[in-house]
Amino acid sequence: MNALGRALAARIRATGPIPLADYMAEALTHPTFGYYRRGDPLGAAGDFITSPEVSQMFGELIGFWLVEAWERLGRPDPMMLVELGPGRGTLMADALRAAKVRPDFGAAVRLHLVESSPGLRARQAAALQHAQPQWHDGWETVPGGPLLLIANEFFDALPIRQFQRTDAGWCERMVALDETGERFRWVLAPPSAAAEALLAPEQLQAAVGAIAEVSPAARGLAAAIGAGLAEAPSAALIVDYGHDRSAPGDTLQAVRRHQPADPLEDPGEADLTAHVDFAALARAARAAGAEAHGPVAQGDFLKALGIELRAERLCAHATPEQAEAIRSGLHRLIGEAEMGRLFRVLALTSPGFGPPAGFI
Repeated sequence: MNALGRALAARIRATGPIPLADYMAEALTHPTFGYYRRGDPLGAAGDFITSPEVSQMFGELIGFWLVEAWERLGRPDPMMLVELGPGRGTLMADALRAAKVRPDFGAAVRLHLVESSPGLRARQAAALQHAQPQWHDGWETVPGGPLLLIANEFFDALPIRQFQRTDAGWCERMVALDETGERFRWVLAPPSAAAEALLAPEQLQAAVGAIAEVSPAARGLAAAIGAGLAEAPSAALIVDYGHDRSAPGDTLQAVRRHQPADPLEDPGEADLTAHVDFAALARAARAAGAEAHGPVAQGDFLKALGIELRAERLCAHATPEQAEAIRSGLHRLIGEAEMGRLFRVLALTSPGFGPPAGFI
């Protein structure tokens, strides 16, 4: 076992099996050994690549979306511009460059980045120095008031709980130690009525043996964002991979160096994610007073914003090699068999805003 594995094993020996949510939280954000404390996980040399790293067009269109939303909200000044999990700062840098079409927007926004990784904060500082960002460890310290929020591939990394339906009822899947005490394994807790209270009706109808997932952390954050949207002229855009409706299924995955890995092996050394339940996010935000729009497929969203025309214009001034890279990035972002269908886009807005750009 690695160092974090040994620490988790000691906890399990002392107190018994732990929920998956606790295991994920430690694996991803442990202050010393957590995955996001280890450095930069992005790019070819890391573990995964996100849409902003695929093509500048993604961030540029997000920038146009932000400007349009700001104008519909009445051009508030100042306006909090918040990104959850900004990665290397690539998306925001591209978005702010595109947003220069409206100079008043750049003058009005105050950039706030929610990021816990010291290594990624350094990359963001280099990319966004001109925007004078302020950093936060969590949503709780972001100032109130009018805001625009972007969360790209953020909710998929929030801890989840898993439940399995048995003949005796729904039982939570827990992380325990095997007989050797040197490896982690799955065990089931006794059936609990509390478990059933967390699941959506569509999940409760699953057959014996089915696994269902919930993310109290994601629901809580969506509710907090929704409450903020209800209090001041605001709009938020959530982009991630996941499903439109709450449904049973085991979507937990670990990725290391762009390859699948065992989620229970070497905690802290692989990215742990799960598909986002967009229906649950929308329900939580609506209950807090916000409007929810979508989700829609990423490919449909980007095409509605004009990504194909943007690609044509970029290709017109590109070398053959650059044009091929532009077309390749376009295909990856909107292709049915690529990110275009798997990734979904959900907008949350203040009451009365109506469908934003890309959702009409």
